[in-house]
Amino acid sequence: MNRTARTALSLLPRYVVMVPLTLAILFPFYWMFVISLSTLDKVFTFPPILYPLWHWENFPVAWGSLPDPSTGSFLHIPWARYFFNTVLVATTTTALVLATSVLAGYAFAAMRFPGKRLLFGLVLAVYMVPTEVTLVPNFIIVKNLGWIDTYWAQIFPFGASVFGIFLMRQFFLTLPKDLWEAAQLDGCSHLRYLWSIAIRLAAPPLITIAIFHFVLSWNAFLWPLIVTNSDAVRPIQVGLTSFSYADATNPVLHAAGSLMATLPILAVFLLAQRYLVGGIASTGIRG
Repeated sequence: MNRTARTALSLLPRYVVMVPLTLAILFPFYWMFVISLSTLDKVFTFPPILYPLWHWENFPVAWGSLPDPSTGSFLHIPWARYFFNTVLVATTTTALVLATSVLAGYAFAAMRFPGKRLLFGLVLAVYMVPTEVTLVPNFIIVKNLGWIDTYWAQIFPFGASVFGIFLMRQFFLTLPKDLWEAAQLDGCSHLRYLWSIAIRLAAPPLITIAIFHFVLSWNAFLWPLIVTNSDAVRPIQVGLTSFSYADATNPVLHAAGSLMATLPILAVFLLAQRYLVGGIASTGIRG
């Protein structure tokens, strides 16, 4: 009993800190769930109702399968198109990020060329620049290319990632030099060594980069809002603005739509979270 009590006391400070933090992180998701199952008049009551009212019909109303009780008309929101656009943009962007991260990360880690340290420092410096600073120049470039209201405007500006390049460089630095020397004896070039040996060992950081950027692309809102004008290419996060009208916002349907947009990516993250932690841990801290 004494040993059990000492163990419990030693773990108590951790739980005192972790439990409130966990509740604070989970509460917005719970509150979104509560609002999505409520009614418009109950949302604005005070004190707020902290339990679901189980109005499941809010989800088919938000999808457009049932008429909106407040107006009596169906919502014409192309959810299927929004989901397709989001999956297409997120998948393509993630594939480009993986390709550029592997190539650039390997070059910075294993190849010798003039100014390598300076170039890598400049790449890291880009990571410190806020995204909002690049909105105007990126928009001008996209406009001059004629990419406004296209998939290209949502994909190519984010086809390379400083985080991905850094993570892959750190991983390739941890590979034993004996592998490269043995590959050279067999006549391998850098590209052959990268494709046949190095990249096959890089599954953890690759999965980490894929998860990180897929989630980032799925949740993108500001840039797609600026460069898209039609529902044909808009992602789901921009599509959620359909619940915001000129004079008001329907929080119930907005919460229902947000929950439908959040559940797929939340499921992906929960299924792949162990790869996320393992990928970051496997990269090491070598400079």
